[in-house]
Amino acid sequence: MTVPATPVPESATGAAVLKVLRVSLHLGFATLLVVGTVSTVATPQRATSWLVIMISALLGALYLAGTLVEKRVADGQVPPWRLEPRRNSKIWLASVTLLWLVLLVLSADFSWLAFPLFFLHLHLLPTRHAIVAVLLMTGAVSAAQWNHSGELHAAMIIGPGLGAVFAVVMAMVYESLYSEGVNQRRALDELRNTRAALARTQHESGVLAERERLAREIHDTLAQGLSSIVLISRAAEASLDAGSKALTKERIRTIQVTAAENLDEARRFVSGLRSNNAHADSLVTRLRRICATAERQAAAHGSTLRCRFELDGGPVQLPPPYEVALLRAAQSTLSNVDQHAHASTAVVTLGFLGPDVTLDVYDNGTGFDALATLSDPTPRSDGTGFGLQSVRERVTSMGGVVDIESTVGEGTVVAIRLPLAPIDSAQSHV
Repeated sequence: MTVPATPVPESATGAAVLKVLRVSLHLGFATLLVVGTVSTVATPQRATSWLVIMISALLGALYLAGTLVEKRVADGQVPPWRLEPRRNSKIWLASVTLLWLVLLVLSADFSWLAFPLFFLHLHLLPTRHAIVAVLLMTGAVSAAQWNHSGELHAAMIIGPGLGAVFAVVMAMVYESLYSEGVNQRRALDELRNTRAALARTQHESGVLAERERLAREIHDTLAQGLSSIVLISRAAEASLDAGSKALTKERIRTIQVTAAENLDEARRFVSGLRSNNAHADSLVTRLRRICATAERQAAAHGSTLRCRFELDGGPVQLPPPYEVALLRAAQSTLSNVDQHAHASTAVVTLGFLGPDVTLDVYDNGTGFDALATLSDPTPRSDGTGFGLQSVRERVTSMGGVVDIESTVGEGTVVAIRLPLAPIDSAQSHV
């Protein structure tokens, strides 16, 4: 009884071939059993006729029961573990073979039944044991024919021998087809699993990339605006305590303007219209406005910062991702100048130089150890420290370069260079 441990669907062609072979084997066994029984009963051996009929019926019922159980397990109707398939199949095969041997002793007409039994042994037993069983069964067939005929002919040895060889070859073909079908199914399952894993990985990568993009946008817009509001509100509180109502009103107006700008940025951020809005004003106009905003916010919280914008070369129309990147870089860099550099002067220079567009932001502030800072991208414990890293990630994702030169006490220069011929990745990292 062939009971596979787990039902494994084969490929369409292999499954059709295997099904034909299995059906042919079962039909062949039934046909040879009926022919042997009828031939034996039709002979004058009356004394054994009823015994042959009874044993033949028992053998047919046992064989049929085994094939039905096999089909139910293969269809998943019976869990294979409940039947202990290896042990039960061997017991079933031994019982079928034993009943056949009894019939073979009673009549040589059951000799041909050995051929389907060859296939069963070769399929259910290990190869070495199956070949030994086939040889013994072949010898039993030759011996039975010799015993019933009273004389030995070459055909009694050659016929069963050729049948055994043919059975071994066909069994090898069957096992090859079966293994091929199983391997194809496993390969398809592995392919499906690989595709599913790849899809999950791509989804996770997309999620992470989107999170990084959102983190850059929030840092370069909302977080910086809120930070400015906090600093200016503290300055307003200090001027109020000092009794300077005019200065307090001025700082409150600056808070209102900054909050309104931040609200506008938030709306653009949510609606996803940042790239389109980059065209509402020219890049030059918006950079001038950013410089003016930096001066106003610095003055509001008590610092003196003169921010100047310069244009080098004739401006050309840039792709929206480039404009957004340069604007965010200018905002982030000037925010660092205002909050950390303690500078009195900052210069923002936009240049159109040959195949590149450049943005340089210089300040005469306290400077910092650029090598140490950039080699450790870990943010500070208060959640700051993303600025320069964010600028670098945004620019390099578009094929650009960011150079930062700074020395303690000597100011800082942030130089950004983007190729004017945009690459595809620049369009996908906005």
